[in-house]
Amino acid sequence: MGEPEPVLIERKSFHDERGFFLEAFNEREFDSIVGYHVDFVQDNQSRSSKGVLRGLHYQLAPSAQGKLVRVTSGAIFDVAVDVRRSSQTFGQWVGYELSDTNFRQLWIPPGYAHGFLTLTDTADVLYKTTDYYAPNLERSIRWDDAEIGIRWPINDGHPDVSEKDQLAPTLSNAEVFE
Repeated sequence: MGEPEPVLIERKSFHDERGFFLEAFNEREFDSIVGYHVDFVQDNQSRSSKGVLRGLHYQLAPSAQGKLVRVTSGAIFDVAVDVRRSSQTFGQWVGYELSDTNFRQLWIPPGYAHGFLTLTDTADVLYKTTDYYAPNLERSIRWDDAEIGIRWPINDGHPDVSEKDQLAPTLSNAEVFE
């Protein structure tokens, strides 16, 4: 098996005139899709307004977090950036639209920074993590770092970014995984 990398997961949903049914998580199926077993220990939820950009966030070892991200209301552009200096894909990113209608999920393994931009009036984001929140090991990278070059779908104006995220270092100045 090579290095773990982000995986976009397409979920099947069953619709009729009454609504839909979705099996949001199945451990056997998930492990088969990513190619190894993953233990989740915490579920988190956030709600954001249109234009809010959160990230890019990650935690260092020994509390590095993998995240399984999904949207239950609205839509986001979800991004993962490889912050493993020894990786062949260091500094590279992937981004996908996740929404309450496409039912996509993004698996982001430990060693990746995560961020998202809210595309709809509001979005509720749920994500499972593989380790507990450890504020002393939390790190961030600037969302607009030219070295990474994320193409955020920002149509007009500037995204709404927290002061903490605005002050985050660039990738070349960040503490990352070796």
